[in-house]
Amino acid sequence: HATGASFFFICIYAHIGRGLYYGSYLYKETWNIGMVLLLLVMMTAFVGYVLPWGQMSFWGATVITNLLSGVPYVGGAMVEWIWGGFSVDDATLTRFFAFHFLFPFVIAGATILHLLFLHENGSNNPAGINSDGDKISFHPYFSYKDLLG
Repeated sequence: HATGASFFFICIYAHIGRGLYYGSYLYKETWNIGMVLLLLVMMTAFVGYVLPWGQMSFWGATVITNLLSGVPYVGGAMVEWIWGGFSVDDATLTRFFAFHFLFPFVIAGATILHLLFLHENGSNNPAGINSDGDKISFHPYFSYKDLLG
């Protein structure tokens, strides 16, 4: 599971690098949804990192969740809500397991939004030439391609 997650992050970083190289950040909606997706995947990986419940996991959860205490006015309450009490404990593990299960569904929805914005704007052309005459419709060609891989 951990090795697969690491490979997934390599693919994500390659995708972001391609987007930076080709200037895909100019399509703000698609890029912003992609950044939200990156944060969601990072959160999923973090809560999954805590699930083995070893010393590294425990202290990782303690340190990273305590960073939220720096948020003015609500930081302390946010940390206690995430922990499920006054310290990292069994309630934290239960919450992190629930988050680790639920976040992929949120990620799937955000991925669908990302693809919808991508197909609304069109992807970037690496050659930099105008290819408006060469376009084919999104459905059925690209919708089946996205669905089947």
